[in-house]
Amino acid sequence: MSDDPLKKFTALKSQNPDRSYEVGYGKPPATSRFVKGKSGNPRGRPKGSKNQMPALNEERLRDIVLAEAYRTIKVKDGTKDVSVPMAQAVMRSIAVNAVRGDQRSQKMFTDLVNTTEAKNKKLHDEYLQTMIDYKLSWEEEIERHTIMGLKPPEPVPHPDHIQIDLATGQVRITGPFTKEEKVKWDKLKNRKAAAFEAIKTYQEDLKDPRNKKYKEIIESEIAFERRIIGIISERIPD
Repeated sequence: MSDDPLKKFTALKSQNPDRSYEVGYGKPPATSRFVKGKSGNPRGRPKGSKNQMPALNEERLRDIVLAEAYRTIKVKDGTKDVSVPMAQAVMRSIAVNAVRGDQRSQKMFTDLVNTTEAKNKKLHDEYLQTMIDYKLSWEEEIERHTIMGLKPPEPVPHPDHIQIDLATGQVRITGPFTKEEKVKWDKLKNRKAAAFEAIKTYQEDLKDPRNKKYKEIIESEIAFERRIIGIISERIPD
C-alpha cells in the first residue's frame, strides 16, 4: 500500500463498517497489518549500526568533567598538605615541571597562560565597550528628554553611576546595578537622609536649656544616628 497519508485515510474510510473480524490490542485493522512475505523494514539496518555505541549525553558529560575538575584533593605545599581543586592541582603540576626544565610542560604552561590572558582581555574589552555605549546612549536620551521638557528616564544602572577610566580601562559602578538593588538603595538613602534630619533636630534640642537634664540621652541618640550614617555610607558611597 502507498505511504501517502491521504490515501491511507481514504482506504480506511472505504472499509465496510460491518467487518466480521475483531480489531483491538494485538489485532490491528487489516490495512495496517504486515503483508506475508514482505519485510516491515525494507531498507534494512543502517550500515555500521551493529557496533555503534550510543552517544553520551552532552550535558551529562559536561557535568562529569566539571565535577572532576573541581573535586578537591590533597597535595603537598612545602611541608604541609593542602586541599585544592583537581584542575588547580594539574596546573600546579604542569607549572612545577616547567620550572624543572621540562620543555613540553613549559610550552603547555605558556600556551595556557597566553590563551587565558587573551580571553580575559577580550572579555574585558567587550565589557568596557558595552559600558561606554550604555553610558553614552543613556546620557543622550536623558539630555533629549530634558531639552523637550520631559521627565528624564531613570535607567538602572544610571549613567551617572558608571565611572570609566579610559586610561586604565577600569569601570566602576557607584550605584545599583539592578532594579531590585535600586529598591534597597532607595530605602537606605531615605534612612540616611532621615538620620541627618534627626541629628539636626537633636542638636537644636541640646541648645534648649529646658532639655539640659536630657543631655546624655540626646547625645546618645545623636551618636546612634551617626553610626547609622556610617554603616549606610559603607554600602552606598556619596
